[in-house]
Amino acid sequence: MTMDNTSSLSRLDSILASATARPDVGIAAEGTNPVMGIALRLGEAFANKEISQADIVSLVQKLRDEAFLARARKLHRYVGGATLEATQEKLRNVARSVADTCPTGSFTEYQDRISAIQFAAVFTAHPTFALSNPVYAALAESASQAIPPQEAPFFETHRRSTPPTLEEEFTLAAQAITRARDAMDLLATALLEEAATRWPQEWTRLKPCPVIATSWVGYDTDGRTDIGWWDTLRLRLRMKLFQLMRLESQIMHEGLLAPELTEKLQRAIACVKEQISAVPAGPGDAQAVANFAKLLVSQRNTALTHTAELDSLLEAAINTAPPSARIPLAVARAGFVAHGLGLAHTHVRLNASQIHNFVRQKLNLLDDPNNPAHRRALLNQINEALETVTPVPVDFGALLSDPSSAGRLMMTIAQMVKFIDSDTPVRFLIAETETGYTLLSALWVASCFGVADKIEISPLFETEDALMNGEHIVEEALRSPTWRAYIRRIGRMCFQFGYSDSGRYVGQLAATYQIERLRLRIHDLLVRWNMQDITVVFFDTHGESIGRGAHPFRMADRLDYLSPPHVRARFKATGIACREETAFQGGDGYLLFGTPELAGATMATIAENLFLPLRQEEDPIYDQPDFSADFFSSISEGMKKLVEDPGYAALLGAFGPSLIDRTGSRPPARQSAESATHKRITHPSQLRAIPNNAILQQLGWCANTLQGLGAAVRRHPETFETFRTSSPRFHRALDFAQHGLACSDDKVLKSVVCLLDPGFWLDRATEEKTPARRKAFLSLMQDLEKLDLSAELLTMFRRIQADHLALREAWEHAPRTEPQIRLLHAIRIMLIEQIWLLACRVPFFMPRGGFNHDVMMQHILCLDISVVLEELEHIFPTSTGPTNLDFHEPRGPREEGIYEREHRDIFVPMQQMFELIREISVAIMHNIGAFG
Repeated sequence: MTMDNTSSLSRLDSILASATARPDVGIAAEGTNPVMGIALRLGEAFANKEISQADIVSLVQKLRDEAFLARARKLHRYVGGATLEATQEKLRNVARSVADTCPTGSFTEYQDRISAIQFAAVFTAHPTFALSNPVYAALAESASQAIPPQEAPFFETHRRSTPPTLEEEFTLAAQAITRARDAMDLLATALLEEAATRWPQEWTRLKPCPVIATSWVGYDTDGRTDIGWWDTLRLRLRMKLFQLMRLESQIMHEGLLAPELTEKLQRAIACVKEQISAVPAGPGDAQAVANFAKLLVSQRNTALTHTAELDSLLEAAINTAPPSARIPLAVARAGFVAHGLGLAHTHVRLNASQIHNFVRQKLNLLDDPNNPAHRRALLNQINEALETVTPVPVDFGALLSDPSSAGRLMMTIAQMVKFIDSDTPVRFLIAETETGYTLLSALWVASCFGVADKIEISPLFETEDALMNGEHIVEEALRSPTWRAYIRRIGRMCFQFGYSDSGRYVGQLAATYQIERLRLRIHDLLVRWNMQDITVVFFDTHGESIGRGAHPFRMADRLDYLSPPHVRARFKATGIACREETAFQGGDGYLLFGTPELAGATMATIAENLFLPLRQEEDPIYDQPDFSADFFSSISEGMKKLVEDPGYAALLGAFGPSLIDRTGSRPPARQSAESATHKRITHPSQLRAIPNNAILQQLGWCANTLQGLGAAVRRHPETFETFRTSSPRFHRALDFAQHGLACSDDKVLKSVVCLLDPGFWLDRATEEKTPARRKAFLSLMQDLEKLDLSAELLTMFRRIQADHLALREAWEHAPRTEPQIRLLHAIRIMLIEQIWLLACRVPFFMPRGGFNHDVMMQHILCLDISVVLEELEHIFPTSTGPTNLDFHEPRGPREEGIYEREHRDIFVPMQQMFELIREISVAIMHNIGAFG
């Protein structure tokens, strides 16, 4: 840090100290709010030129870098340390434990235990890429050191320069998956080495695959129209190429002389590269599509479509390899066979309504499946259709001509199965599944296109209705003989649980309780239908933050929180195999695989959770189901009431969307409400879950984790305290509230509400002595009156504050917000005020294309600064034409820089302050530990 920066921060420290010592600074009504008090004192110092904008930048960077270091330390602790030596020792202990617990040292038992997929790491790419790639890399590197550094690497900004594209998301996912595969190889090595020691004659038969990687990046078309079938096929072919190249690299590394294997592999790699280069850019060029189809069809055998075509050659190579190369080659074979012809397994996703639309058109089923009065008739009709469905041929001409999303996606899967990988099943996830009819309809569509036995149809339960009625949805499907036969053929029944919409509509704690209850009811259903011989797959699509459902403190707790030991024990007792799948979402999730060290530590924790003896936790909460039901229902009711409160939508939609950068290639608003980020939203459903959560974090109140908890605790104060200390399950749930309280501050939220309150500005105008500032305060008051948010916001705030007070009364030692988080919020409130005051200095201008002063102020109050500055650049140009050319006459006056003062004193500072506001958002995100 330079001497100037040091002196600037020293001046700021003295100002902040005086603000803390003088809580009555500014308006008397805000004297009890230390956040607003600091903001006002900073604004006063800035107006009096006691501090400069550069001073504020230095302070923000200092706080941001401190938060970066704290986040690196937390990530280091989260995975239990991150050295490869410690990871390898943990994995060796796991392997020994597996072998030791096999009855009578049975090789067959060992083989069975390590050869079945028990866990999948699913790499998703929802919009959580909030940091620039170099900053993510630096964060992962810092967390990977044996002792995390004491000084953060300096970056001028931690923000991205532009939103990530789909291609960039895919590249980042592939890098994370590659490190995950390397970590899975470490696990396979430990398992094979242990087997080689105990069963030296038999171990080469082993293909351990307890953990696999899966991805939906490039294949998830739920809620987006920018991923065409050509994109999906191109990216899927690239995943195939990565897998083949990985195997080639592993073989070459061992110096293996296996000419037939090597030649076959190299021909396949060259062929797939040619296919990728021929993927059409879109459906417009039918000849390009035909050329691509010709390559896929004619080169199908060369490109390989079955892992068995290489598996036997790999087995022969292992048996003839020198001793030092045998285990590495067996590891390579295991990873290859487990993942098929792709670096990871494939998930696709679609919305239930798109399935319904396709079936309605094809079968003329016109009734609404969401209407219970029509449900039984529709179920009978779709069951009849399933009994008579005949597969139709699929070619690229059919794909080009089908206008339906469901038809195109299912035909895309058919082409994957025929020409890319004929063995590895494709997971078909269906969002917003609220009836068994949806599952049967999906099965009919799959049967129609001949891929029913190649896909795993999985409902996504995320809405409150789906979570509450999931048992009935599953039973509606199980009543169908065709569905049961399908499940038995593929051997699995798959479920996806959403922690995004469920958490934000019923509260994160209540949603997790509902998901656990649904898991148990699914178990009971399978027993009732005598289907204990199938594998149940539970995929939890949480993210990394408290707003998304991942446990905030430890990876080990995360796994137990998502898949409670009590539930696992129930499935084990009845002999139902259970596979867990968990999401690692976007930039934040990929951090857990951001370096070989982090990937290894993450994998070691997963392996310990899978293989070490299941901890029989004595948990009294399961002995009092009535308490659990009432407690979490109270949370749900509190959150639902907040969601329907008009003030909540007003809070989210005022200037919240402008506090965060766009962090993904998927649109931040729902398709039905694409303007939600530019106009006032009227309901939270008009935002996607991740921006919704991110806005709450930036407004200083993690409502989706905290709201309703106070009411629940007030109903059961003594039982709450008992279970908080005696129940592991309840304690893990309260860890979310603990972290939420450490990141939330009602004083911050109150400051935001005050900013949007015209009365606040009228009070300031009343006290202000300077005519120019008094005029600006009155102008802001009038413009805020036009937004008409104040009454709804104040009502909403009282609802939140009352619930929070109830929680504080019952939970005396609950965490409070860290001072540095409060300070960041206070600085940002000051910057918002400065931007608004600068807007009051914009000179009068004539309306331009519907843009006038009133429109400008509405945008400014919502912090749509880029929109405003783009318009003002045209209205107040900095240059009127060329000035340095020779026009062959005596030089006349040039009107250059006519609006230079406006740009220098208003527009440029406004842009710089807005950039700093978003830098503060990144700093707050570091403190919370994730985005959204």
